[in-house]
Amino acid sequence: MNDDPKRLVPLIVADIYELAGRFRDHGEAIAVAVGQTQARWQVMSAASADPRTVPQIARRLGVTRQNVQRIADLLTAEGSATYEPNPDHKSSPFLVLTKRGQATLAEITKAAQTDHARLVRRLGGTDLAPLHRALRRLLDATASD
Repeated sequence: MNDDPKRLVPLIVADIYELAGRFRDHGEAIAVAVGQTQARWQVMSAASADPRTVPQIARRLGVTRQNVQRIADLLTAEGSATYEPNPDHKSSPFLVLTKRGQATLAEITKAAQTDHARLVRRLGGTDLAPLHRALRRLLDATASD
């Protein structure tokens, strides 16, 4: 095999896109199994750690603010999240999960852990740490200056 980086980079990009598609399919199946969508799962997950605004969540997920706003409004309407004041920006409140939203996210996370354990078994002892480090380096190298 030719290890020329100029030849390998487009192959790696294609593989990552293919893998991302498969992970999206798996993620959608996991979310649907607990009555959610992957998009809602991603927004809930992004809102679960630190207080974040809709634009911050959109940037983190690499999607449009409008898409996150639509999902955030649905989550608040059903009682899974609330908008909390942002002292630094009055017109851009934080999206915060309620107990209901936290319970839903925990249920999805549990289902995902089962799927992840199945994947680990299929990988049969593969050391994933070097892959993780390489992906982080790739992400760092492609970050905007």
